[in-house]
Amino acid sequence: MVRRAVRGSVAALALMFFTTAAGAAEAAGPGIGAELSLWWIIPFVGMLLSIAICPVVDHHWFEKQYPKVTLFWTLAFAVPFVALYSMGGKFYTAMHEILHIYLVDYFPFIILLGGLFVASGGIVLRGTLVGTPIVNVGFIAVGSVLASLIGTTGASMLLIRPLLRANSHRKRRIHIVVIFIFLVSNIGGSLTPLGDPPLFLGFLHGVPFQWTLSLLPQMLFVILIVLAVFYFLDKKMDAKEETHSPTETTPLSIAGGHNFLYLLGIMGAVLMSGVWRPEEVMILGVKVSPSSLLRDGIILGISALAFLTTKRELREENRYTWEPIREVGILFAGIFMTIIPAIAILKAGEEGALAPIIRAASSETAYLWLTGILSSFLDNAPTYLTFFNTALGKLSLTEPAVGEFLRNSPLPWFTAAAADPQLVQQIMQNHPDLNMTAEQLGTNLQQFEAFLKAISMGAVFMGANTYIGNAPNFMVRSIAIQDGVKMPSFFGYMGWSAAILIPIFIVATLLFIVVI
Repeated sequence: MVRRAVRGSVAALALMFFTTAAGAAEAAGPGIGAELSLWWIIPFVGMLLSIAICPVVDHHWFEKQYPKVTLFWTLAFAVPFVALYSMGGKFYTAMHEILHIYLVDYFPFIILLGGLFVASGGIVLRGTLVGTPIVNVGFIAVGSVLASLIGTTGASMLLIRPLLRANSHRKRRIHIVVIFIFLVSNIGGSLTPLGDPPLFLGFLHGVPFQWTLSLLPQMLFVILIVLAVFYFLDKKMDAKEETHSPTETTPLSIAGGHNFLYLLGIMGAVLMSGVWRPEEVMILGVKVSPSSLLRDGIILGISALAFLTTKRELREENRYTWEPIREVGILFAGIFMTIIPAIAILKAGEEGALAPIIRAASSETAYLWLTGILSSFLDNAPTYLTFFNTALGKLSLTEPAVGEFLRNSPLPWFTAAAADPQLVQQIMQNHPDLNMTAEQLGTNLQQFEAFLKAISMGAVFMGANTYIGNAPNFMVRSIAIQDGVKMPSFFGYMGWSAAILIPIFIVATLLFIVVI
């Protein structure tokens, strides 16, 4: 009887929590960001500085202690956050924010990353692939193309190990991995919603699948310039090598090729979750799409199959270990927790503590650089969505109207053409809630498309600026370190991006936004 009573009490408490949390979920929305000051971002800044400074001060200590460092900053935010809101009678509001970022963002993120890591870890490229400057350029160029087809994470996990093996005879490999992160892990994913999470988020909010192809001129410009810089840099580094490349050659072959089917299955699951959009369900008071749950379940099942059906010898040949995904999983668990106030404040728009940044978004150049700079340090997917909604609000547009316009307009290869008057009239008839003249609507739709291109470029391109700018950056770094590459520190890597990428981004801004 006692046990039954206890079980009944626990069930009642659980039901009360789910019901109350569900109500809080409805009421909370993005409004919490208007209540938070910038002081709440201190744990997030502390987390970033720990990642940046601790490895420089004592690399071996941080290798062992980073879970404790992560836990410290996680609790430094979560405990006062929950305590303060509990005292104000908003316990469930605080819990909703925490549960939301883990259920909607973190767990799907780490499940996708883990699935790609397991599947790609069983693919072995055998034979003699010598990392000469021209071979390295070709390898990274191919990876940049693949990034838009199987995602930046998929392409990175698939190709980083073969690239490291091809250059195993070299002592100087840092620049190779850094350029790989720039292009394969970031900029190459610009052409489809499968390429990078921000573009997939845009797809979920009505941006047509093919629209991102309009970023092709900008992407090609940046990639070709970076590859040219890399070729001359790699040639110079190769000339300094004391060891010679292997003279014996063996034909190239692929082992574990069945894992390509698993990679395609994962990409198919991701695409399914964007196409099938059923009514959301409540989990712990958080609205979650059944298609997202199905996607995560499929990816977990594929991960298990990939691991069980791949010979152990292949993973050993690939120097496969769990440490890279473990490190990323733990560090990003802390990053996602401590990033809550920063994202909430941004979502609050002009009512939040970062209102000056939101107000500054008034031109294509501003949208590009504000989205890019914030995407370098925050999660680039919600940053993209924040400025996406900012542009909608400033132009008095709606997602359905914009989606209809983008679906029926030609791709803006360089700059958005004037809106078709017939299409504008059709949109006005289909969306009577748009309170403006046909001429103003056409101008605003054209302006939004230009803003959207700038937002997309900023979120995808500038995710390469830091290790945490995009999911695969940190994992590629971890795999390279496991292979003996002495990768630069957080700030050291930023030195590379500041020296190579920022000047190229400035030229691209002048060429594609100011001039054209």
